[in-house]
This record gives sequence, structure tokens and C-alpha cells, in this order.
Amino acid sequence: MCVVIIFTGCSNETKTVDKDPEVIYFRLAEIHPSDHPTSKADLEFARLVEDRTQGRIVIKVYDSEQLGPEKAVLEQVQFGAIDFTRLSMGQVAEISPQLNVLQLPYIYRDSDHMWQVLNSDIGDFFLESIEDKGLIGLAWYDAGARSFYNSVREVKTLSDLEGLKFRVMESQLMVEMARALGASVIPMAYGEVYSAIQTGVIDGAENNFPSYETSLHYEVAQYFTIDEHVRVPEMLIASKKILDRITEEDLAIIMACAKESEVYQREKWRIEEKESEEKLRDLGIIITEIEDRQAFVEAVRPLYDRYANDYLEMVERIQTME
Repeated sequence: MCVVIIFTGCSNETKTVDKDPEVIYFRLAEIHPSDHPTSKADLEFARLVEDRTQGRIVIKVYDSEQLGPEKAVLEQVQFGAIDFTRLSMGQVAEISPQLNVLQLPYIYRDSDHMWQVLNSDIGDFFLESIEDKGLIGLAWYDAGARSFYNSVREVKTLSDLEGLKFRVMESQLMVEMARALGASVIPMAYGEVYSAIQTGVIDGAENNFPSYETSLHYEVAQYFTIDEHVRVPEMLIASKKILDRITEEDLAIIMACAKESEVYQREKWRIEEKESEEKLRDLGIIITEIEDRQAFVEAVRPLYDRYANDYLEMVERIQTME
């Protein structure tokens, strides 16, 4: 407790000034920089919560990995050392494998299809499915579609991927996906990708347009193929430990604010994604679309049985959702 002793005139009286005991302070961990769409959405979420609770709940956002990388943050949120975080669903799937259903290769036709799924009872089911891990799923954020890029050649067909060496997202599902498509995989940290392409250790990697642009990977890998092999949503989550400090009414407010911030983030992401693609085209990057998407879909089909065997009916519901 912070105590300040204030002396007034010749009086012997003292006055104690303390933080408002009614205010609850929480921390939210974010790995992206402050100008990233998810970081902006984190701030909007925090603003909404503080406004709707009339200042009773204050959430401080710590961006740029101030509280650690995603894996370490996830563990701390489970234990209650960190209250809120925004994480890639791929990271959460490492402890809740059922989430792999939502990141199966080519399971979505496009962005609208993915959001139709996430905003349905299916999305609600998966948000609730992480409760046994000490987590509360609050909302989904957009992270676009991941596509391949390389320094060697245009990729239009499956055969064009053969022999190319890629760094993929650190997930066993993603590793097996790349191999099923005929590519080779060389594991490495994301921060090593630029120099690895530059020196020929790998031929390329995979990501969305904004990440490809801001990482400057286009400088060393000028061939970008729009294959959109996976869409991996982001998750805004809370530690179940916060329930010890708030009421049910407060939780309802927090969840409503999270869903509002979802709409805000999606719009921010849409704008940034469009601007990144336009900038890359202006820079002369060779952007190619695959010629036979179905061939790519069929190549990864066996992964559905391996990673979603217990949820095949749900997979069918997702694929046939109109």
C-alpha cells in the first residue's frame, strides 16, 4: 500500500492517501508492437472495459513481448501470473489439441467462411473448450491467411513446391502439411528467416501479407504464392484466476467488450492487409495464385483423420457451412 503523509500548517494531524480500493487492476500481454492491429484491439478492449465498469476495472496492455514470448505468457496466464493475453490459436492448440480442427489446411473457402464458423456455435464451443486448461476464451481476432513465398521460382502447381525448403509455423500440423504438399521443412526461429533465405539455408517461408512486408522478407524472397493454406485465428483469453477478483456481472461486461473489440480488430486487419498487398505489388513482388486449389486440398486430406479424427462430423459441418 502506498501511503503519503501530508502535513498541513501547524496541525499535528496526518492524512492518508491510498489507491482506490474499489479499482481492480489487470495486465494483458501482447507480443506484437503497439501499431499492430491486434495491439490496437487490445487497447480498445481495455478502453471499453474501463468505460463500461466506470473505472472499476483497469486493464494495462503490455505489448512488444514486454511480459515474454507467447509460450511463456500462456503458461503464466494458466497460473494466474498474467490476467489476459492475445495469442495465436496455434500456440493454444499445443495444450488444447482440439483447436487443430479450426486450423486444418484449406478447411475454409475464404475469410467470410472462417468468420461465419467462428461466430457460430462451433466457434463458441471451441472458446469454451479451453476452460479445463485454466483459460477463458473471450473472442477471436483475425490473422489473415498464410501463404508460401520463396526466392527461387513462381509456384502455381503442386509440382512447383517439390524440392523447395521452407520454414513453417512452429506446429507439427504445419510441418506435416508442408511435407504433404511436397516441400521440405527446416525448423528455425522466425527471427532467423531473413538471413536463412539470404544465405540459401532455406528457399522461403509462409505467412500473411502484412507479416511478409513488415519482416522485409520480400527483399530476399520475391515470389509470393496466394495459396492460403491455413487461416489461424488469434484468441483473446483470460486466466480463470480473475474469477476470484470479479463478479459474474463484471465477467459478462468483460466478455461483451471482448466481442466488440473483435469487430474493431477485424476492420483494422482488413485495412492493413489490403494496404500491404498494394505496397508489395507496387514494389514489383511477383504475386501468383495457384491454378488447381483442389489438388492442394487433396494432398493434405490425410491430415484431417490424424488431427481431427474425433471431430470429423464438425469438420463436415464447417466445410458445408454456407
